Amino acid sequence: MSSTTAESPLVTGEEVESAAQVFERMAAAIGTAARCAPATVRLVLTAFAAGGHVLLEDLPGMGKTTLARALAAVTGGTASRVQCTPDLLPSDITGVTIFNERSREFEFHPGPVFANVVIVDEINRALPRTQSALLEVMQEKQVTVDGKAHPVPHPFLVVATQNPVELEGTFPLPEAQLDRFLMRLSLGYPGEDAELSLMRGLAPASPEDLAAVLDGAGMARLVGVAERVTFAEPVYDYVLRLAQRTRRHPRLRAGVSMRATIALCRAARMHVLADARAHVTPDDVKALAGPLWGHRLVPLSGAATAGETAELLDDVLADVPVPPPFGNRR
Repeated sequence: MSSTTAESPLVTGEEVESAAQVFERMAAAIGTAARCAPATVRLVLTAFAAGGHVLLEDLPGMGKTTLARALAAVTGGTASRVQCTPDLLPSDITGVTIFNERSREFEFHPGPVFANVVIVDEINRALPRTQSALLEVMQEKQVTVDGKAHPVPHPFLVVATQNPVELEGTFPLPEAQLDRFLMRLSLGYPGEDAELSLMRGLAPASPEDLAAVLDGAGMARLVGVAERVTFAEPVYDYVLRLAQRTRRHPRLRAGVSMRATIALCRAARMHVLADARAHVTPDDVKALAGPLWGHRLVPLSGAATAGETAELLDDVLADVPVPPPFGNRR
């Protein structure tokens, strides 16, 4: 039994091929500016197309901001940047209403969240009340100031960064905030050839010089195609059983939320589409479990490291059998 219906026809081979080519062109363009692993670039593109947000947890100087700016350029969108500090106020992010003496009316002055790609650098340096200012806009795609809702542009993506080893003067993100991020990724060090090129002064392309590959309307069409990718009932059941296993794991205080299971299904469709396929398999679920669920797990020991959550997820994936016809139940 498939998840598609008569009202949602199966995706065609031509649509799949066209979507995969778009992803390939965007990834190639970003790769000329951001020197990071192609797999990471594709994951960030998948998150953006799936309507999710990304937390980049890495050391300084790895190209996190460059990657986000390049993403905005190839999708024909606008980009803004917020440098988080302890004195940053929520209104510095969302915007503020100011009284206009000339018109004798209050006017809303939008903050930096009113862009297609919002780069929030060192998010864990902001005070918790400022971090919480992002909760509404990340979930609802709007901010409410003085009782009035203001929608942000579409598509909308928050790319937040944090340094995983520097703890002084930082405020760890609470579980509710982490759950708003579709993926947590690490860029890692560039390859030897890429780093040698940078050392020799062979600068990569500037993100601002990249041509747009896709606009908002094109992104909407891409999402429409992804929604018709086949997601068989046994794969839905597999995702659910994995989630339930995280909620019952003896070393976890909290497993993944319902938001996490829905997000994985949505991202999996976009993931296979980018790979020129039209069917989600358990292998796709396994490939996305780390980036999508790792930061949502809460171990009994307290704050989790990426290595610890990766180990716990490996246990979960090993414990839950792959359903037929993809595998044999134990």
